[in-house]
Amino acid sequence: METGSTTDKSPFQVEQAPTTTSPTSSPPQPSQLWKIIVVASIAAGIQFGWALQLSLLTPYVQLLGIPHKYSSFIWLCGPISGLIVQPLVGYYSDNCTSRFGRRRPFIAGGAALVISAVILIGFAADIGHAAGDPLGKTSKPRAIAIFVVGFWILDVANNMLQGPCRALLADLSDGSSDRTRTANTLFSFFMAVGNVLGYAAGSYPNLHKIFPFALTSACDGYCANLKSCFIISVVLLLVVTVVALFSVSESKHSKESFQGGGEGKKIAFFGELLGALKSLPRPMFILLVVTALNWVAWFPFFLYDTDWMAREVYGGEVDDHGLYNSGVRAGALGLMLQSVVLGFMSIGVEIVARHVGEVKTLWGGINFILAVGLGMMVLVTKLAAHNRRYDASGNALPPSPGIKAAALVIFSVLGIPLAVTYSIPFALACIFASDEDGSGHAGLSLGVLNLAIVVPQMFVSFLSGPWDAVFGGGNLPAFLVGAVAATVSGVLAITMLPSPGPDQKQIVIP
Repeated sequence: METGSTTDKSPFQVEQAPTTTSPTSSPPQPSQLWKIIVVASIAAGIQFGWALQLSLLTPYVQLLGIPHKYSSFIWLCGPISGLIVQPLVGYYSDNCTSRFGRRRPFIAGGAALVISAVILIGFAADIGHAAGDPLGKTSKPRAIAIFVVGFWILDVANNMLQGPCRALLADLSDGSSDRTRTANTLFSFFMAVGNVLGYAAGSYPNLHKIFPFALTSACDGYCANLKSCFIISVVLLLVVTVVALFSVSESKHSKESFQGGGEGKKIAFFGELLGALKSLPRPMFILLVVTALNWVAWFPFFLYDTDWMAREVYGGEVDDHGLYNSGVRAGALGLMLQSVVLGFMSIGVEIVARHVGEVKTLWGGINFILAVGLGMMVLVTKLAAHNRRYDASGNALPPSPGIKAAALVIFSVLGIPLAVTYSIPFALACIFASDEDGSGHAGLSLGVLNLAIVVPQMFVSFLSGPWDAVFGGGNLPAFLVGAVAATVSGVLAITMLPSPGPDQKQIVIP
């Protein structure tokens, strides 16, 4: 714990343990593993909802009447909210003195907002129709407005929930770099579990039969399935969050512990965030650059993956519900297979890293895999178009088994780099933020790292839709930009991330 002035102190500096210890105190020990597992399991509830967003909502907004070239603007709410909300929540969770702990009040609030948001999204068509939207394939402005409000709330809530969860994992690790990496590996594993469940639910066309009330005059089969998926999402998130909040306790932190025993003065949030950015150590700066380029590569895939399968691979159009919806379900199946690979790879990251030896080699290598995967999506698109089959009426038929298998293989292989993207950057940020008393600045550190994620998302969301429209309305231009960004990210990771050394042991996986 610091004493005195904190003016020139970087919140990312890893402090050395004190050389003397009080005879009545002992060094902090990492919490029991089961506590870390319980908190990490919240990721399954979060990611179930994210899986539904990534696989079903881009097609859904087009069914509500938003053109493809404008659909990417809907996704701006995530980056914009993340730009503000996660650093803000991270900072105030670092300095929270609630009797319930630093992180748990924010986790509870975030979960409540997620549940409210998915209800708005799932029932947007019904609420819009009740407010005056017409039935049929015409544009539904009221449903769109309700959907956008729910979508904004959902992204704010997810940012409010994820940051404190990862920060709580860092708190439970008590500054141990090994335990911090294990905690983030488990978080990544449960993200994979949530993805598998979410994509499986999204790919099953008759899920709405479990909830007969989901099918209404304003909400067709596709909409009813989406609504049913979100109902399951609410139940899952509620269960894992309640279990974690009631089984893992936090100590109350006094205000003095954040103010240098009363001698220091707490810096205002934006001042501390600006100070953190101005005083970034070189490893953290490189981490932000590599992460930013990494997400320039990933976000086009996350934004358009199922739409790519439905349009470019299956040859469907939004108005052609049969073929397009079949492609969306096939894309959800591909994302589920990807999540299975993600789950196994998340557990194996530590093993692979030990054989590779250095973070920069591992991270660079997986970015090259990502670049090749995005490039192969372009190749599969060309092959699908070249081999497109039509019936006697001139309607496109589903792709051949070979084309579909190639697309599914791409989805699956991309689960390998995704496991590293979901674990290593966050573990490094937590390690940089830890100090000797375990209080650390993990919330602020993860908030700053989040800037390297949301700014690229804003860049892609602003430019990909209009750019795709210029090139004919497809998804390929965004994938090509992603492939280039992944390549550059890999090169920078290998050439600029620090090599192992005595002063860098904390940032190198042994």
